[in-house]
Parts: sequence; structure tokens; C-alpha cells
Amino acid sequence: MSSIDVLFSQLRSEGRKAFMPFVTAGDPDLEFTSQVVTELAGRGCHLCEIGIPYSDPIADGPVIQASYTRALARRIKLADILKSLGQVTSTVTMPLVTMVSYAVIYRHGLERYVADAKAAGIAGAIVPDLLVEEAERFSAVCRREDFSLIQLVTPTTPRERALRIAEMSTGFLYYVSVTGITGERTSLPRDLVDNVSWLREQTDLPICIGFGINSTEHVQLLAPVADGLIVGSAIVKRVAQAHEKSRQEIIREVGLYTEQLMSAMSD
Repeated sequence: MSSIDVLFSQLRSEGRKAFMPFVTAGDPDLEFTSQVVTELAGRGCHLCEIGIPYSDPIADGPVIQASYTRALARRIKLADILKSLGQVTSTVTMPLVTMVSYAVIYRHGLERYVADAKAAGIAGAIVPDLLVEEAERFSAVCRREDFSLIQLVTPTTPRERALRIAEMSTGFLYYVSVTGITGERTSLPRDLVDNVSWLREQTDLPICIGFGINSTEHVQLLAPVADGLIVGSAIVKRVAQAHEKSRQEIIREVGLYTEQLMSAMSD
């Protein structure tokens, strides 16, 4: 079992849900990323999603795209990211997963990416642009290495295709709450709860919901039907203020914000 499997098994036995923040690697620099991840672990977050900057992101909205652009402007490299994350994973128990384009994985080499990520203590990869028709080879590598391959199901994914995606995935399924790109929203689709409830009846994989979650109201609505919630743009937006405020102030704000959302999961 991967560390993600162990985590969700424990949470389910305790009747608890996972909270997963998203952080862009290298925005504004890798040292800051390490400090934020350490803060999030200390606040009790269960997993952390690390965005690997890419010049042509598939599903990311303007906030995360801008963070990728800032990181890439510093000529950040995958090897540097993994080296930095390896220093963090040795000090925290919270599993880390990368949000990474399949183009990055393919260019690096499928087996090499998994080996290098595991060596850095990374537990899995969320790959938003990996088509289910092309996922079999990478899925096999991940299963062999107990490295979770997390794939996305969207509101417009046909149900038959959603089941195929679930079969190719390990760790958990990432359910996209809305059609479109990432970003904060004031409301979520009315049929979201029904769609997730149906999917949970079809697979034993935990289902985590992301895209657009940014308030305690969203958390209270979705926590009962999900195994975990993912919050990205709202955190990245706060980190983007690092050039306007002190780093410690930003880190504290991010910590307090995630703590507030997590408290709503048990309300």
C-alpha cells in the first residue's frame, strides 16, 4: 500500500475527511515553498498537492497560471524541485503529490519520473492531461512501484468513461467540481453532490473534490459526500502577495486560512 492508501484507510476508519492544499513549487522560490508546506503540515493538513510549473497548463486558471509563470521566470527545473521537496518530506508525515503535466513526465521518462519522485519522498502524481486511452503504460509503472496515479473526472465525463478512469487510477480520484478551469467561485453546481454520490457507489477509491473551493460554505456542502477536499487558487492567491508582505505573515495567513476551512469539515 502507498502512503496515500494508508492515510485514507485510517481516515475512513475514523470517519474523517482529508484536506489537501495546493502549492506551486518555486513561487516565489523553493525555500518559501518548503516553508509553506511545513506550515501546512503543522496545521494538520492531510496531504499536499505540489504544482510543477509548466508553460502550457491544461486546466489551471489565471491565478495558478500566473504562479507558474513567476516560477518559470526563475528558470526552475524539475530536478531542483524534487531535491527541495526531498528535504521537506524527510521532516513531515503528510504525503505530497505532484500536479504535473504528462508532457513533463514523458520527457523525463515514465520510470525515471516515478523513481526520482519516490526518491524525493513523493507519494504520487495527479496528471490532468493524461488520456485514459494512453494511461495503461504509466498506470502499470505506478502500480508496480506503489506510486499513486491520480486522474481527473469532470462533470461532463461520460459515466462509462469515468469508470475506465477509475480503473486506471490509484490513491484517489480527483473530481473536478465545475466545468472549466481552476479558480475561486462564489457558488458550485447544484448537481455536484449527486454526481459525486453516484461515483462513490461505483468505486472503492476515495474521491477528493477540487476546483473552486474557497469558503467554509463550500466545505460544509461537500465534506459529507467526499473523502477529501482540495483547495488551490485561494492559497496561491495569498502566496502571490509575498512581495507585498513579510514571508512569515503570508505563511501565517495561509496556515490560519486552511485551519479555518478544516474546522468547517467537522461542523
